[in-house]
Amino acid sequence: MSEETGEVVEGIDLEALGKQYEERGFFKRFIDMCKGLGKPHNTREYKLARIEMQRLMAPILAILFVGVMLAVIIVMTAVAGNTKSKIEVTVAQIENTETEIEESAEEEPPDEPPPEPPPMEDVDVQVTNDLAPNPMASLAPAPTPANQPVSVKPATQESVAIINSPVKMKSMVGSRTPGSIGAATRGGANYGDAQTEAAVYKALRWLKKNQDPSGCWRGKTGNQSAAGATGLAVLTYLAHGETPKSKEFGPTIQKAIEWLVSNQKQEKDKTGELVWTINDAGAAEYGFLIATYALCEAYGMTKNPNVKEAARRALERIVSHQSPTGGWNYFLCRDAAKTANGKPDDLSYGGWCIQAIKAGKLAGIHVDGMEECIKKAINCLKTRNFSKEQGFSYRPDERHWSGLAGVGCLAMQLLGYGTDPAVKNALNVMRDWVPTFEQNAHPHPPNGTWNSPQYYYYYAAQCKFQAGMAKNAAQGDVALWQKWNAAMKAYYPGQIKDGGEIPGPDGKPRKCGYWENKDTPSHSIRPVMDTCLVALQLMVYYRYLPQATLKAAEDKSSGASAATDKSNDVDVMVDI
Repeated sequence: MSEETGEVVEGIDLEALGKQYEERGFFKRFIDMCKGLGKPHNTREYKLARIEMQRLMAPILAILFVGVMLAVIIVMTAVAGNTKSKIEVTVAQIENTETEIEESAEEEPPDEPPPEPPPMEDVDVQVTNDLAPNPMASLAPAPTPANQPVSVKPATQESVAIINSPVKMKSMVGSRTPGSIGAATRGGANYGDAQTEAAVYKALRWLKKNQDPSGCWRGKTGNQSAAGATGLAVLTYLAHGETPKSKEFGPTIQKAIEWLVSNQKQEKDKTGELVWTINDAGAAEYGFLIATYALCEAYGMTKNPNVKEAARRALERIVSHQSPTGGWNYFLCRDAAKTANGKPDDLSYGGWCIQAIKAGKLAGIHVDGMEECIKKAINCLKTRNFSKEQGFSYRPDERHWSGLAGVGCLAMQLLGYGTDPAVKNALNVMRDWVPTFEQNAHPHPPNGTWNSPQYYYYYAAQCKFQAGMAKNAAQGDVALWQKWNAAMKAYYPGQIKDGGEIPGPDGKPRKCGYWENKDTPSHSIRPVMDTCLVALQLMVYYRYLPQATLKAAEDKSSGASAATDKSNDVDVMVDI
């Protein structure tokens, strides 16, 4: 029979023979194999199916493996999507540049296009010793005869690195790299925003505009307290994260630090002792204390070795000239009778001493006797300056109302005694304080004074932030901080005065502004002082973290550390 008609040729079924040589796909062979496996074991179909199964084993396993892996991936992805990992972040790195912050913070004219952001600087330098990269800058200054003034120039700007600063404390809510902003930080239920940060930028630019060509700042009365004004300005720039490497404010802060270092000198004090001081230190050498505080923070953020040496010299004098009772007196005289007023343990004066010691400790500057000095200071605050009515008094023998409750309160918080009953009492005393620039606006006894509200509020804002933002803070402390913060944010930005304009980093004009108390100008460094004190309040969100202690900056050479708080549970009654 022919092929077309299905005929058999010589006994061979040509159609069946042709089907055996057809190319069958995988799935056709798989189906035939399954059918054959269902036949009896002694049949030809079953035996062919067994052979086929051996041939198809490899592709079958490959398909099964891929399917299993896909199923596993799908399951793992679903499980991971429902699991939230908790990551403890110590420092929030904020990479916004100054110009980018301006676009969100400042109120620019509607017809002016926003400035182009400058290119980001990718700098990440880790400094593990006290030597600057520039070998020449690391050389210690040559010894100077004891009766001659000394002038030590800090390392060049290029040798000052942007580093992870020891001045910032563990779990700090902001980054102290150039351009850190308050809008990215938290402050209880309320926090810094574009308006507060815009006000801070106006102040920084006003300071830049009014800096003396020598690098310092001067008050309305001239040079009397140039050291104090310059120290406050340096602290304000450092609080914002500005260093000599900052794009907009780098030259400003560099010149200011150079001025503080180069104006350090040796001379005889009121008792005839040869000591380190600074030019234009002002009345009672307040400027020396503030300059020391600024130098300690400047070293912590720059690691400039010459800045460290200047800070160490100044800090050594503060520590060694503590009064026998644990406080400090004008001109850093151990004997209060030899000071201008003959009064012992001045709290306003001692407050700057304690802040300088704290900054030096955090920056890793070790001075002999520092630990004992801290203990004596705490004892003096608790036994001599403590006042039930005032929180802390101006002097132990002067119990008139002075508004210095925040000075002693902050000193104890920063030195690790935030849970002490004296701190709780001081917070209660400051409970009803609200921001103001008016003289005697706050109710006080007839024999009291309220002449420098921003001086008092510089401390009060930090105290309330420390208490209200501490871990496991009492509800009263939280409410106290939130009430103050809301009032501060609503009041200060609207009170800034027009200070003209200055070119920004892109060359376009930027607004400047300043603050000034409306009382008798008893301080010679106004309006620089008031401007810095208000700006520091508006940067409290990211300047220091709550519950600050000295343990984070323990001096490895001494092996000593200060006491730390276990909690900050201070119960303060607040009416909101």
